[in-house]
Amino acid sequence: MSQATAAFTEAQLQAISAIVQQAVLPLRQKEGLTNGDANGISNGYHYTAPENINDAPDRVKFAYWVPNVSGGLVISKIPQRTKWDYESNVRYAQTAENVGFEFALSQIRFMAGYGAENQHESVSFSQALLHSTKKLNVIAALLPGPWNPAIAAKQIASIDNYSNGRISVNIVSGWFKAEFTSIGQWWLEHAERYRRSREFIECLKGIWTNEKFTYKGDFYQFHDYPLSPKPVALPGRPHPLIFQGGNSIDARENGASVSDYYFMNGNTLEGFQEQIADVKERAKKLGRGDKIKFAVNGFCIVKETEEEAIQLLSEIQGKADKDAVEAFGDAVKQAGSSTGEKKGMWANSKFEDLVQYNDGFKTKLIGTKEQIADRILLLKSLGIDIVLLAFLHYEEDIEGFGEQILPLVRQLEKEGRGKDVEDEIRRTGDVYRARKAD
Repeated sequence: MSQATAAFTEAQLQAISAIVQQAVLPLRQKEGLTNGDANGISNGYHYTAPENINDAPDRVKFAYWVPNVSGGLVISKIPQRTKWDYESNVRYAQTAENVGFEFALSQIRFMAGYGAENQHESVSFSQALLHSTKKLNVIAALLPGPWNPAIAAKQIASIDNYSNGRISVNIVSGWFKAEFTSIGQWWLEHAERYRRSREFIECLKGIWTNEKFTYKGDFYQFHDYPLSPKPVALPGRPHPLIFQGGNSIDARENGASVSDYYFMNGNTLEGFQEQIADVKERAKKLGRGDKIKFAVNGFCIVKETEEEAIQLLSEIQGKADKDAVEAFGDAVKQAGSSTGEKKGMWANSKFEDLVQYNDGFKTKLIGTKEQIADRILLLKSLGIDIVLLAFLHYEEDIEGFGEQILPLVRQLEKEGRGKDVEDEIRRTGDVYRARKAD
């Protein structure tokens, strides 16, 4: 015990703590920093979600982007209170699970570019976060090419055992050509990258679920390979969840045929409806109509008024790192407009959209807490199961979302919201509709 505290008894220290909390609470209430829900409690100066916040089986789930690369989640020169170091990320992860987030997605980068000058490796970083949390499911990004499915399957199965089944994977087909060529990897054309990813996923699933695995593909081959230990056996989960994103026909085919979750960039109402319906129809033809689920990327700005939120968005875009955004736009053409059907990721993205890596501004989670809750419930009604969020200031925005918006979404879900797509479109759909000028 330090000299400063040694002079006080335990009872005196508790009394002092109570006085401090009583003094601070009115200030937090005035600033809108407390939930006001009788079920919510304060953990020191931090909000803690009720234990039953995620009990409803048909709830929409929430994930956040792990900032394990430097530069924050927007390509902008605006100050961001978001750190990429391990200690800060442990704090973000613990805060996130404390307020009701169920997933976190780590990023994969092998080299600097577009504001991300430093990058922690995704799998080891995900494992580190799992050791510092109790409930959070961390989705580790994997890049076929640099990773072999045998190594990935072994790594993830072991981590799954260490974490009691809390690791998932996101298979990234790749968009950064220099990232491949600089480490001596072949840069495949778009369709071939997705074909390799499909084989990669098939191998992961086969290795994880078969006593011995044999596979003869164009990219990978296995001969009676016996992995042990297997991933943790959980009810309804034969293997760690497999996420995969995209927008092209190649990506949709992969999602329909082999993935558990299909990640989408931000889009218009019509864009979301078309993409979800198409992937579902493809999955149905393959006998997987009830197997594929959907997740969407969004950037969240919550303010007291919509005008304040839009003003901050304009500032983020106005202070964009022009050279970095344009270089990023050039790099992702291969992943978007280069596809034959012009439906790839970023194919229709404008400069202001690219300031947030995965078109997160298009998801329109920018406004008051009531507006954002309404829009999340519209997304749920469209068939979206997980909303993946990024923030400007991770130091306070993760907790702010959990305190202000997540409980409101849960309350509205209890009232029956998020199920009637026509009702949700009537309430808030206009904000997502495609504009002729687009």
